[in-house]
Amino acid sequence: MSAPQLVVHRDKELMAQAAAARLITKIVDAQASRGHASVVLTGGRNGNGLLAALATAPARDAVDWSRIDLWWGDERFLPEGDPERNVTQAREALLDSVPVDPKRVHAMPASDGPHGADVEAAAEAYAEELARAAGPENHGAVPTFDVLMLGVGPDTHVASLFPELPAVRETERTVVGVHGAPKPPPTRITLTLPAIRAAREVWLLAAGEDKARAAAIALSGAGEIQAPAAGARGRARTLWLLDSAAASELPRALYPPASP
Repeated sequence: MSAPQLVVHRDKELMAQAAAARLITKIVDAQASRGHASVVLTGGRNGNGLLAALATAPARDAVDWSRIDLWWGDERFLPEGDPERNVTQAREALLDSVPVDPKRVHAMPASDGPHGADVEAAAEAYAEELARAAGPENHGAVPTFDVLMLGVGPDTHVASLFPELPAVRETERTVVGVHGAPKPPPTRITLTLPAIRAAREVWLLAAGEDKARAAAIALSGAGEIQAPAAGARGRARTLWLLDSAAASELPRALYPPASP
């Protein structure tokens, strides 16, 4: 697993714009080298802020939107179209304005879908979908995502992996159902750390003073059970994208010497 690298931006708006530009470059490079790209999206204010910035980025049309697979790191187990679902928010922020192939938009199951209220069955179905997309070159049960993005919660949670809860302890399954999440709604679906670590690059997004303590804990040697963000690493790169407020409690030894 790669060691974390940090980039600190002046404010959350600049962070979102810079991250969007960075993501466009990664997607275009992947499509040029392999013909397609695979990206895992995240929700929350920072994830949605990045998608909104991407929607208005001048270079967004450099992406061939018909040749990108979009996945999610987690989802609120709510009915299809619920405004709190990450996929609903992603459609509003970006996906409805670009020509994505609907067959390559891999939303996690909704609570009124074919599995009904059985979140474990829904999680297993998403794991099977990931496994079908994994080729022999991936050496695992998930595709090798080009970029997997995660928002960092004030409690250090990423995706729906919360400190000390069973999901963050999972070492075999790639997708699990979550019960009793400490933030609403309590029932969710999430990728596990083994699935997250299959990505070439993992980007962790944190902006705002309420994320400062979480960033400092996760980047200062905490264990992944107590601080799930500490366990989110990419195969080739682990990139923390922060604004100055979220970086305000970092030890000086970690703070990058020259961040825009």
